[in-house]
Amino acid sequence: MAGHSQFKNIMHRKGRQDAQRSKIFSKLAREITVAAKLGTPDPAMNPRLRAAVLAARAENMPKDNIERAIKKAIGGESENYDEIRYEGYGPGGVAVIVEALTDNRNRAASDIRSYFTKSGGNLGETGSVSFMFDRLGVIEYDASVASADDMLDAAIEAGADDVQSNDAGHEVYASQDTFREVAKALEAKFGEARKAALTWKPQNTVSVDDEIGEKLLKLMDLLNDHDDVQNVYANFEVSDALLAKMG
Repeated sequence: MAGHSQFKNIMHRKGRQDAQRSKIFSKLAREITVAAKLGTPDPAMNPRLRAAVLAARAENMPKDNIERAIKKAIGGESENYDEIRYEGYGPGGVAVIVEALTDNRNRAASDIRSYFTKSGGNLGETGSVSFMFDRLGVIEYDASVASADDMLDAAIEAGADDVQSNDAGHEVYASQDTFREVAKALEAKFGEARKAALTWKPQNTVSVDDEIGEKLLKLMDLLNDHDDVQNVYANFEVSDALLAKMG
C-alpha cells in the first residue's frame, strides 16, 4: 500500500476555486435526483444516492435542498438526463476524463469539444484515455479521525487496496467490487466518511511546466464551470507556486 501521493493536487481545486454556490448546488441536486430516479430513494439502500448526499453535505448544501431533489425524482418531475463520459487529451498530451449529466447531448458535446480545442488539446473517443486510469471507490476521512497507522490497519482489515494519508486527510481506495463493504467497515469504526464515491484514479501522473500547467488549469476551470459537467479527472501535477498563482 502506498503511504502518500500527490495525485490530488488538482482534484480539490474545484472546491476551492468555485465560489458560485448556486451552481455547485444545482449540480449536486442533479446527481441526487438522477441517483434517486435510477434506484430507491432511500440513501441507506442506494449507494449512489448515499454518495451524492454525502457530497452535498460536504458542500454544506441545505437539508431542504437535498430532500427536494429526492422528492423530484419520486414525483417524476425531473428532466431526463443522459450520463456521458468524454475522454481526450489536454495541453501537453495530458489525459482528461469528463463525466457529464446532460439533457442535451449535442450541446454538451459541442461545448466540451470546443474547450479542448481552444486549450490546444483534442477530444477523443470513449476509451481513448480511460485505460490510463483505474475505476475505484474512494472513502475519505478528515486527518483528525485517526492516525495514518490506525487508518492503514483498519483499511487493510476492511479489505481496501490502498491508503494515502497526509495533513489534508485520509483517502482509502478499494475495487468497485469491494468498495461498499470497505466503506461500511470503516464507517462502523470511524463514523460517516466525508466522501464515499467511485472515482477515476490515474495509474501514473506527469509533472508539467508552468506554461502547460496554466493552460491545463484553465481548461479544468472551463470544464468544471459547465452546467452539465459533474466531475473532471486528469493525470497531471503542477507546482504549488502555480496553484497559488492561479488560486
